[in-house]
Amino acid sequence: MSAIASLFGNDYDADGFRTCSVTGLDVHRSVENHVKLYGLTAVIALAFGGIFAFTVAMTRWEFIGLLDPSQFYTHLSAHAWNLLIFWMVFMEIAILYVGGPMVLGKRLPIRRVATAGWVVMAIGAIGVNASIWLTETPNEAPLLTAYVPLPVSPWFYGAAIVFLLGATIAALPFFVTIWNATRGKRRTLPLVAFGAFITSIIAVEAILGGIAAFAYAFAWRVDLIASVDPGIYRQLYWIVGHGTQQINLLAMITVWYFLTHVVGGAVVVSEKVSRTAFVMYLFFINLGAAHHLLVDPGVSAGWRIWNTSYAFYGAAFASMIHAFAIPAGIEAGRRRRGQGSGLFGWLTSAPWRNPVFASTVFSIILFGFLGGITGVVMGQIQVNMTWHNTFAAVGHFHATVVLGTTLAFMGLVFFVIKTMFRRDLISNTLALLVPYGYAGAMSIVTLMMMYAGILYGVPRRTAEVVRNIPGSEFSFSAAVPIFMVFGVFALLAILGGALFIVVSVASLLFGDRIEDGDDAGLLPEGGLHADGGESIHAIELRGTFTLCLVFLATFIAIYVLNWYLVTQLWGIGA
Repeated sequence: MSAIASLFGNDYDADGFRTCSVTGLDVHRSVENHVKLYGLTAVIALAFGGIFAFTVAMTRWEFIGLLDPSQFYTHLSAHAWNLLIFWMVFMEIAILYVGGPMVLGKRLPIRRVATAGWVVMAIGAIGVNASIWLTETPNEAPLLTAYVPLPVSPWFYGAAIVFLLGATIAALPFFVTIWNATRGKRRTLPLVAFGAFITSIIAVEAILGGIAAFAYAFAWRVDLIASVDPGIYRQLYWIVGHGTQQINLLAMITVWYFLTHVVGGAVVVSEKVSRTAFVMYLFFINLGAAHHLLVDPGVSAGWRIWNTSYAFYGAAFASMIHAFAIPAGIEAGRRRRGQGSGLFGWLTSAPWRNPVFASTVFSIILFGFLGGITGVVMGQIQVNMTWHNTFAAVGHFHATVVLGTTLAFMGLVFFVIKTMFRRDLISNTLALLVPYGYAGAMSIVTLMMMYAGILYGVPRRTAEVVRNIPGSEFSFSAAVPIFMVFGVFALLAILGGALFIVVSVASLLFGDRIEDGDDAGLLPEGGLHADGGESIHAIELRGTFTLCLVFLATFIAIYVLNWYLVTQLWGIGA
């Protein structure tokens, strides 16, 4: 217990503040300790969910065939809830506290509320896990969606509501901070705080949808109402089911701006443009949930077309702005410091041996090329037919939530270990294996998922997929080579995730103490605010422009290919 208590101790002045030797921010004890609390809990959820990543992957890889179908759904549910929800949301509350009171140099207001929020969230998370693991016939494992009229345990719905209420409580200190910082003042929030604020608004939308959906189902399961309309439930559910992933997106982008600046020397090329992109998310990002409903009979064709084209493009355009602004910020910042010449010297000279920087930039690249492009493609009403309920959809959200958000959050955890826990990483070499090994292996895994779904129609939620479908002559055996590659690289990716846990925990327990004033090797050459005196707008961003052209060409190629594959569907049954 003393070892754990020591993790929450730093040297503060009489008012409870200390100056961070990396960011230069004045950090209050209350903020730092709650960021640590939520961050540690998130890592525990990641470790627990990672166990089920192994069992699920080794079941889908029928060469191993680890679990039978009755066990598979329980493990799949535990995997989804711990990694898609608990790991993410606990981290995102920590990010709100960083983006709010820490960036603004304030105390954490209503600290007891922040602690109470953690307690309620933890109770809800434990309750969800218990209800999943203890589910018995005739109840069904809830999966992430917990669709009605499947008889999911009422304890699950109750625990999920508790967790969402806890997240609401935990976010209140952030809103109070923003209110106090802006009330009666004509000042603009720093970009990171602004991004966190937009994230919190999206979070409120998602949480309200989740409470409405789960309360509706809970009332049915405890016989307060006679029935539930599955169509209404699905529309309510996807407000939180997809909305939580939009929270992940905005939190991840906020982390990108923060970490590329601190460890990569990036600047913001145009704050107005970046802020505009965040605001556009408010109006359009949650409409992306529509692609989950494109085969539902309860919504009109006009509604589907509007949400998956005209309105959806608003969110896509906002993402394109960030996709240009962040690399442009890195290029402008590094060229301004005189680091890197030629077309890509600014990138090749970057601190690639810094695991925080590597995790962040790999997250940006892989999210864009594998997650962002596939999200826009599969969100189209026609192309969606080749993706819907296939393993390709699983590949897409592993590209977004794993290669994107999880990788960025891993970099943030390494950053917090050094700057808040003031512990050096136990081994920089092992830490570097996380972004390089984990990102590389998971990239292959997501591609194999997409190929299996798009090319062969492999379903997304069945324990057995390659063997013949019982009662028919239809077979997925042609997908066997893809699943062999999938299985091997899934093991490597899981080992990469396990290595992240080991390095993080070992660093906290055994890492050398970083003394005050030491930047822990995180800052870019010349320090955080070094520059060559040249105006940002006088710098040529030809490297970023070239990368954007490569991205556009890739997008067009994938888009055209998927439209071609749509034309091949009509040969079925001919």
